[in-house]
Amino acid sequence: MNKPVKQHLIDPEICIRCYTCEMTCPIEAITHDDNNVVIDYEKCEFCMDCIPVCPTGSIDEWRVVETPYTLEDQFAWMELPAQQDFANGEGGADTSIEALDDTMAALLAEAHAGAGGRSKPPASASRASVNLYNLGKPALARVQGSYRLTSEGSGTDVRHIILDFGAQPFPVLEGQSIGIIPPGTDENGKPHLPRLYSVSSPRDGERPNYNNVSLTVKREENGLCSNYVCDLEKGDEVRVTGPFGSTFLMPDDPSARLLMVCTGTGSAPFRAFTMRRQRQTTGEGDMILFFGARSPDSLPYFGPLNKVPEQLLKKHMVFSRIPGVAKEYVQDRMMVEQDVIAEMVSDPRTHIYICGLRGMEEGVEHAFENISESIGLSWQNLRDTMRDEGRYHVETY
Repeated sequence: MNKPVKQHLIDPEICIRCYTCEMTCPIEAITHDDNNVVIDYEKCEFCMDCIPVCPTGSIDEWRVVETPYTLEDQFAWMELPAQQDFANGEGGADTSIEALDDTMAALLAEAHAGAGGRSKPPASASRASVNLYNLGKPALARVQGSYRLTSEGSGTDVRHIILDFGAQPFPVLEGQSIGIIPPGTDENGKPHLPRLYSVSSPRDGERPNYNNVSLTVKREENGLCSNYVCDLEKGDEVRVTGPFGSTFLMPDDPSARLLMVCTGTGSAPFRAFTMRRQRQTTGEGDMILFFGARSPDSLPYFGPLNKVPEQLLKKHMVFSRIPGVAKEYVQDRMMVEQDVIAEMVSDPRTHIYICGLRGMEEGVEHAFENISESIGLSWQNLRDTMRDEGRYHVETY
């Protein structure tokens, strides 16, 4: 069997045959006949020049295939073929294309490993665009603002960074990540690779209908990129790659229930989820958040979170380093709220998201096991079913 490969394709049902992509392609990998505009697999170098100029998004399509579709195959299509199903990831295939860049794809695969198997996006999630910009051709963003989220005495410096992309198309969904390229070169004289950061703003921007995104970044000691980002000032230019990620996404179904567990800057995607729901509904959000930190002054967005109405987001902020108070972790609070969680995991509308430090995975898993057993369910079976249905997601580092 051939090793599966990623192939760039055009959706013939959406394409309006404007030929802008064909005129834009620098290596003439795009051609057309009387029926369809198509991409030559043998020529395409994934430069992404064609994607931002497409007026319909029809060219932002990808398939993992054993044998690439020929030009003749594509000319005959009336609709885009479905993704081939590689049973159990046979051949090492990942049919959920998180990133076209192998380094970024490997980072995301490692981050999602805690899900216990290959992740799938929620059935109602919008389709994510990936790899519109890469190391060779990054997007250029300008810093609109940088704000410290934690107190000076907390011992933790977490920043809220807003990046503006101006006229450059940069479509991003809640739950996706972007890459920031730090300036300079490594010890071998090569440009530094991008570092991934989860987007903390909803799809319509930090400010509605503005082409900007926000990030939540913790300054790490000796962290090359985190120090660079935390030191950015308003007006600075930043090179950005991505977006990345196509599975850790928010369902668009307004009846979906969200159970979110995070620590530290793992709150970034959940801030985006919450803002999205807040802009979509005036009623109940049916979301619950377990958020762990050392103390209130080291918890990002502590003040703004407290202002989010309980009918939209039920909040459990858990602290492990308050003097004179017993340590409490997110898994401990989950057990306190086990009746609520038991009801939610029994509901097929519930989606579970876990994001933050990898060290919390084991405790959270044990909590889910104990809660599931209390209602006569096997957590492993339930987790695997939810994951296969696109309702269980883990992203830890």
